[in-house]
Amino acid sequence: MNRIDQLINVLDSTYDKESWYAPLKNAIEGITAEQATWKPNGEATKTIWENVNHLIYYKERLVANIEGREWPHNLDGDQTFYLTDQSKEEQDWKKVVDRVEKAHNSLRDLLSKASIEELDKNSLESKLLDIFLHDAYHTGQIIQIRKMQGLWPSHR
Repeated sequence: MNRIDQLINVLDSTYDKESWYAPLKNAIEGITAEQATWKPNGEATKTIWENVNHLIYYKERLVANIEGREWPHNLDGDQTFYLTDQSKEEQDWKKVVDRVEKAHNSLRDLLSKASIEELDKNSLESKLLDIFLHDAYHTGQIIQIRKMQGLWPSHR
């Protein structure tokens, strides 16, 4: 397996390919808009929706960077959690879920066409590894929120 195939494998396992940890797609599967906007009382935590917004922002920004497009949406780290407005409307949540999938597919497509030389250029491989770890970290947070809601299956 070459480096690009390995990176695609890790990208997929953080998004939709079950590995020894749950991927993001599984973590948000079946979530309603109401569940996505839920926040525990008195807890300083982000909602599932906010976490997904944050992941979308950084993947879309990396895709723009790889494609050589200007990125006009410069937000600071905290602002990225509010990329889209939360609502209780299912169609609004579905747009967010579709957008995170599109961001993943765009990055996957670009990576599948990349050369080894491109991986080394502008620290692309390092940026990709950062995205993978970042996605896994926030997916864990999403799963923790689902556990707090009683919505994550127990595997006893």
